[in-house]
Amino acid sequence: QVQLVESGGGLVPPGGSLKLSCSVTGNQYSINVVDWYRQAPGKERELVAGITKGGNPTYSDSVKDRFIISRGGPGTTVYLQMDGLRPEDTAIYYCHSRDLYRRLDYWGLGAQVTVSS
Repeated sequence: QVQLVESGGGLVPPGGSLKLSCSVTGNQYSINVVDWYRQAPGKERELVAGITKGGNPTYSDSVKDRFIISRGGPGTTVYLQMDGLRPEDTAIYYCHSRDLYRRLDYWGLGAQVTVSS
């Protein structure tokens, strides 16, 4: 059983920064990648960034020059440092991972990020 819990969301002015955290607990033996997705009102869920156990990151084109994904901390924690935030970044951000052996997806409950003046 894997659990993902997001934290660090909030309200920030345009151009500001936020750092999201995803705490990963449980059996992670069959998990290689932890991702951040986001979903804005009326829009499709989209992949923002991902990171492997070895720390190899990937980014969507819309965020790759502004966001940094990393991992560390006690246990397994995946961070998403978001700089230069724009109103269009406003969304619920979800932490996600997949159990490759059981072929199951795990999702956090989401963290609200609102970029507004």
